Amino acid sequence: MPRLSEYQRKRSFDTTPEPQGDSKSTRPELHFVVQKHRARRLHYDLRLQLGDVLKSWAVPKGPSLDPQEKRLALMVEDHPLDYEDFEGVIPEGNYGAGEVLVWDRGSYQAAGARTREQSEKALTKGLAEGHISFILAGKKLKGEFALVHLKRADDPNAWLLIKANDRYVSGKEILEEERSVLSGRNLHEIANSAPAEGRYWASAAGRSN
Repeated sequence: MPRLSEYQRKRSFDTTPEPQGDSKSTRPELHFVVQKHRARRLHYDLRLQLGDVLKSWAVPKGPSLDPQEKRLALMVEDHPLDYEDFEGVIPEGNYGAGEVLVWDRGSYQAAGARTREQSEKALTKGLAEGHISFILAGKKLKGEFALVHLKRADDPNAWLLIKANDRYVSGKEILEEERSVLSGRNLHEIANSAPAEGRYWASAAGRSN
């Protein structure tokens, strides 16, 4: 099965500005992105690059810097690497319709790894076993986190996102930092602004590639 077949099956690219996804990774480090997404319900999408795709989880309550706050994370279909830069409005009638902003992004690595090759090997093994530990170097999220598969019969896609106990632990409500690290906009401004030049974008006024 093609690696992005489920992602592409769910979308009509003649009506959504989302990228179709044909990019290959040439960077020496792995990247991550967290997107704030106001669809039927407001949630956050955590995406971790692995190879040429973004492994993706929907996190209803968003990430936390408190290790005691274990956040449900629902694994969804792989997304293309181009999705790291996607910010705008998915038009009504499309899968995931609503506003999307790039809440945080940066590089990341598997805990204990020194090279990208070591990271990908550890992450691939961890995903199969149901536990991955990784270190984020974003603008908002920093330090070690873990994703732990709950292995529930009623929901095989349920994981927990947990902050590790390191120097980046904080009682601060990080979600109050609501603006995009890419454009500086919040969701309301994205919903009511013109297309951003050079980015995949859709708005009430039209769409731009």
